[in-house]
Amino acid sequence: MFYKTAITALAVAGLTVGALAHSGATGVVKERMDAMKSMGESIKRIKPMMAGEADYDAAAVRAAAQAIAAEAGSAMTDKFPDGSTEHPSETLPRTWEEWDRFTTLAAQLEIAAEGLAMAAGNGLRGDGHMTGNQSGMMGGDMMGGQSGMMGGDMMMGDGMAPDGMTADHIGQMPADGAFVMLTQTCSACHDRYRQEND
Repeated sequence: MFYKTAITALAVAGLTVGALAHSGATGVVKERMDAMKSMGESIKRIKPMMAGEADYDAAAVRAAAQAIAAEAGSAMTDKFPDGSTEHPSETLPRTWEEWDRFTTLAAQLEIAAEGLAMAAGNGLRGDGHMTGNQSGMMGGDMMGGQSGMMGGDMMMGDGMAPDGMTADHIGQMPADGAFVMLTQTCSACHDRYRQEND
C-alpha cells in the first residue's frame, strides 16, 4: 500500500509537466520545456502499472526509463545556460544560484532512470518476480545505515539520494521501488527550481 500511495502522490504533486505553457517558447527554453514534457509523458505511461492500475509490461517500463535517462544528467543541464529565464520559462533564478545542487539532482535523475531500466525485469514488489539480492533490501540495512530499500523513503530530507547510490543498486529493487526513487528526484527538482503557475 505504501508504494501505491507514494507513486500516486509523487506523480500528481511534482510531475504535471504535460501542462507546461509552451506558447511562445523558443530556443533553449523550448528545448528544455519539450524535454521536461517528454519525461513527464514517459512517467505518465508507466505510472498506472506501478500503481497496480494496469498490467505490468517490463519492456514498456524499460523503454520509458531509457527515454528519461536520455534527457537527464548533462543532457538536461546543457539546456539551462546561465540566465535563460525569458518568458515562458518556468525556471526559478535559484537554479543558477544553486547550480551544484541542481546538477547533482540532474545526475541523480539519470542514475535513477538507468536503475529503473535495469529493475524493469524484476517486476513489482510482492508479485513473485524479485531476483538476485532483493530479499536483503526488503527492510534490511543498505549502504551502511540507510533505511531498508523497501522499508521507507530512500531519499534524504533535501531530496538528495544517499551518497554512493548507483544505478546497479537501484536495478536490484522491485520496479515500483525504483520508480518511487525516480519520481522523488523529479519532485525534489521541480519543488525547488520550477515556479508554480496558478
